[in-house]
Amino acid sequence: MFGLEWSQIIMTVGVLASCGLLAGFFAGLLGIGGGIIFVPVFFYVFMSVFHVSPDVAMVLATGTSLTCMIPTSITAAIAQYKRGNTNLNTIKVWAPGMLLGVLTGSLISSFYGGKWLAILFGSIMILNALNTFFRAKAKPMLDHMPNNFIQRVIAFCISFLSVMLGIGGGTLTVPVLNACGEEPHRSIGTSSAVSLFVAVPGAIVLFLTGSTPDNAPMFTIGYVSLLAAACVIPLSVLTAPFGVSIGKKISPVTLKRIFAVAMFIVSVRMIVTGIS
Repeated sequence: MFGLEWSQIIMTVGVLASCGLLAGFFAGLLGIGGGIIFVPVFFYVFMSVFHVSPDVAMVLATGTSLTCMIPTSITAAIAQYKRGNTNLNTIKVWAPGMLLGVLTGSLISSFYGGKWLAILFGSIMILNALNTFFRAKAKPMLDHMPNNFIQRVIAFCISFLSVMLGIGGGTLTVPVLNACGEEPHRSIGTSSAVSLFVAVPGAIVLFLTGSTPDNAPMFTIGYVSLLAAACVIPLSVLTAPFGVSIGKKISPVTLKRIFAVAMFIVSVRMIVTGIS
């Protein structure tokens, strides 16, 4: 089936199902959209199980991750909004910059993607993780958000990098909002909505503009593997509200450090894989 032995199929489905459970939980807990889990797992599965080349595997992982993040981000964003953790004014100000950044990043990723994205992903996330971990108790750099123009430039950069890396934007949004004086739980809630802005247009662009690679797994359209998405989406949607509920009971400093450790582990793995 799919050119695989049944033992391989069972193992692959198990890995993807676990990925969905963890991604949904961390999307709700940390407001990260699930991409930092989806991307490395998909990258590994496409290369190791389906024997896709690293360059193609990374682009497929990016497109599939963005697609999987749509329902996960919707679930997490709704749960965060109901708990009063979403700053709608920030979303309104950031929206134009985010949409422009997503379109630009999607097109670049579609035409010039490759395993260099894995190294870029890991490098950015390691710096982000170290900063977040060691500055968990640090005072914010600013006591308020900058003017609207600067905020839109920041939003463009966050969405541009996030869509190329197949992450929701929360991994970059949370540290930025924290640095600007936003309360950690509110930063996480707002980043859930940012992830939705990144995932929806990014997935659509990579779904429609990418030409399906010759050695892509079955049921792949553009740069989106529908097979992988079907294995992870139901479970990620199931666990996202649970992550939101748990996050409300954890102290802000602890949340920041959990977030940092998760990023660091995944990032090191991505760099090693990209280089090797």
